[in-house]
Order: sequence, then C-alpha cells, then structure tokens
Amino acid sequence: MSWVALSIISAVLLGIYDLAKKHALKENAVLPVLFFGIVTAGLIWLPFIIWSALSPETYPSPEFLVDPLERHQHVLLFVKSALVASSWIFGYFALKHLPLSIAGPIRATSPLWTILLAVFLMGESPSGWQWIGILIVLASFYAFSFVGKLESIHFHRNKWVACMIAATLIGACSAIYDKFLLQDAGIRPASVQAWFSVYLIVVMAPFYLLWSRGAWPHVVFHWRWSIPLIGIFLLAADFLYFSAVSQEGALISVISPIRRGAVIITFLGGILIHKEVNFRPKAICIIALLAGITLIKLKTG
Repeated sequence: MSWVALSIISAVLLGIYDLAKKHALKENAVLPVLFFGIVTAGLIWLPFIIWSALSPETYPSPEFLVDPLERHQHVLLFVKSALVASSWIFGYFALKHLPLSIAGPIRATSPLWTILLAVFLMGESPSGWQWIGILIVLASFYAFSFVGKLESIHFHRNKWVACMIAATLIGACSAIYDKFLLQDAGIRPASVQAWFSVYLIVVMAPFYLLWSRGAWPHVVFHWRWSIPLIGIFLLAADFLYFSAVSQEGALISVISPIRRGAVIITFLGGILIHKEVNFRPKAICIIALLAGITLIKLKTG
C-alpha cells in the first residue's frame, strides 16, 4: 500500500481516536484518562516485545517483529516518548475545555510547522501542486479562528487555545523526529511504536502518581469504556503512519497535512454526537480542507 493511502487510513483512525478522547474526558480527570489510555497501548505491545526477544524464529509476522535495539536507539525512543507526552498533556487539557469542532482544527495546524521544519531542516521539496494543496489545507485551518469567535472563543487570549497551540508545536517537532527515527536512524515502524508505547508509561507514571497523591487539586476520575479505546485506535493510526513515513520517497510535509484530515471525523462527531453549533461556517472550512487533501493525493500519485 502506498504511503499516501496509509496516511489517509491513519487520518480516519486518528479522528475516531479523538472522538474517544472527547468522550473519555467529559467531566472527567485528565491525567488518569491519559495515563490509562497509554497503559492500554503499552500492554498490547508488551507480549510482542517479549515474543520477539525470546523466539523471533516463531514470530508470525515480520512486519510486527520488534527488533533488538542498541542502547543509543533506546535513548532516541525515550526522547520520542517525552516529546509526545508533553504534547498530549497540553492537548488533553485543551480538548477537555474546548468544543471538539474548534479544538480539532487548531491541532490540525500542525502541518504548517511540520512543513517549515521539513523544508528548512530536512531539505524536503514538495511539488507545486502539493504546495497548492497544502496551502488550501492551511487556509481552511486559519478560517476556523474566525468561526471560533462565534462561540466566544478568542484565540489570542484563551488559555486552552494556548495549550492546544503548545501541543501543536511540540507535535510538529515530534513529526520531524519521526522521520529521523524511521529513515535516518533506520528503526523499523514496529520497533518504534512498541518501545515508544512502553516508554510513554515510564514518562507519564510520575505525573499520574503525583495526581493520585493529591499534589494538585483534581477532578474525580470515572472509568469509561472509551479510555482503552484511546490506546487501541491510536496504536492502529500510528502504526499506519509510521509505515507511511518509513517508505522510500515519503514526504513528511505531505503526510502531515493528510493525517490532519482527521479533523473531518472530529467535526462530524462534534456536530452529530456532541450537538455542537455553527455547523454551516465550519462545514465550509471542512469542504476546503477536503479539497486540499484531495489535491495533495491526486498529485502525489
């Protein structure tokens, strides 16, 4: 399957992941929701890590084989986990307090920063048509800032918007780091995701323990079925994403905007499930977004 197709399927799963997050966070404590979602993903990968280490010759699928890594490669993956944990902490708190149809598009501005980093730091060069598609996508994201004012969300002075922007910037750095891990460092997708999932638990455990010991005021935690779904859908979305990035010729500056097409799923969920308002102006932005993503796909081949 091409890296473009993998990116599109990943975007759909990422949108479902966002819907699960919104359901899990409604009137619920943020840190334990985040932590147990991470634990779910880590526990899913743990048996595969053990099987790969003890009996690789009996492992059923080479695509999911977790390779033995050197010490410096484990350090690289731990850094990846720290980046993602930082982005998620900001993002989860923002998502709890913002409408899903506003939070999703803000988070989706990540391609702007990813493109700038990819072009100026990694020498990527999207084609002219790809640039047009990317610019259409980014313009539709920008339009959401005006839609937000209809719901009394002023982007320049709302602290939850600031948290989402922080999550977005860190996420863009993480996307560039993904390409380094998968192409330059030569770590295979399964190995990246497996160890990254385990190290996320290590990174987030101190925050959860501090929360559980009352280090700061917190909302009561309620267990919901959507919490483990957070980990499951993210695993599926990320595996397809890592597989796309690892392919020869894959452009992170194109993959990132496509993947942020997940906002389409979050938009529909926000309107249909959470009964969010201002459907028409948001729909116009989403149509523009779809046009840009379609153009990127058609001109990528």
